[in-house]
Amino acid sequence: MTETETVANTQSPCLRDRLVADLCRLGVHPGMTLLVHSSLSALGWTPGAAVTVIQALMQVLTPTGTLVMPSHSTDYTDPADWQNPAVPEDWWPLIRQHMPAYDPHLAPTRGLGRMAESFRTWPGVQRSGHPHFSFAAWGRHATDITAHHSLHYGLGEGSPLKRVYELGGWVLLLGVGYDRNTSFHLAEYRVPNPPLRPNGAPIIEHGQRVWKVLQDIDLDEEPLVDLGADFEKTGLTHIGKICQATARLFPQRAAVDFATAWLANRHDSNVPPF
Repeated sequence: MTETETVANTQSPCLRDRLVADLCRLGVHPGMTLLVHSSLSALGWTPGAAVTVIQALMQVLTPTGTLVMPSHSTDYTDPADWQNPAVPEDWWPLIRQHMPAYDPHLAPTRGLGRMAESFRTWPGVQRSGHPHFSFAAWGRHATDITAHHSLHYGLGEGSPLKRVYELGGWVLLLGVGYDRNTSFHLAEYRVPNPPLRPNGAPIIEHGQRVWKVLQDIDLDEEPLVDLGADFEKTGLTHIGKICQATARLFPQRAAVDFATAWLANRHDSNVPPF
């Protein structure tokens, strides 16, 4: 949606005071560890754009809380898997050889919107070191959440998602659906025998740039919407409006535990009998 279209579809500007009031009404509060997935345009036209929204989130959480957002840089993946756009096969070796090594201070986000990109460069924000699936965090637990992100199985037990789980954190879907909820992917690693799908990335290892093969699973986006709809039936999701956006706030641990059981049951039902 263009900015002109956003203005045309906005009844009243989304101001910081209103954002703060709506966030509090939904259940966001000081001291909370909050993982946010967002669509800026869904809020309606916002003076100050992403800066205003991030300031409102920080104001509500206060420095006693922790704000987390994905900062994925999926253009640092193996070119053999690229689809948007795909590149010729004879380019793949050149890309693997010459793409600059992932640097958490420099690599931009990809496909996550203006909020995530603004947040990763915010003063005091820390970013984890995974070349594909990094997360950025600000506040009390920022270091604990972003440190020691495992290169292998990037959204699994060695990831910031697990740290949010251990901290009893919450997820805010701000104008986006459950298909954007990365925490459901943590559950995929907990289902027995997930399908494997290695990838690769240019990284610095022992002071040298290398192309590193990363072990991972084949993440499945297809069931996330249905999974989210079933999780919502538990009654654990707070649903409300943040300016014009529909927002969903829920405890991450409960969502991951529900998703683990849901995906395991789905897996078992798809296994053909002997």
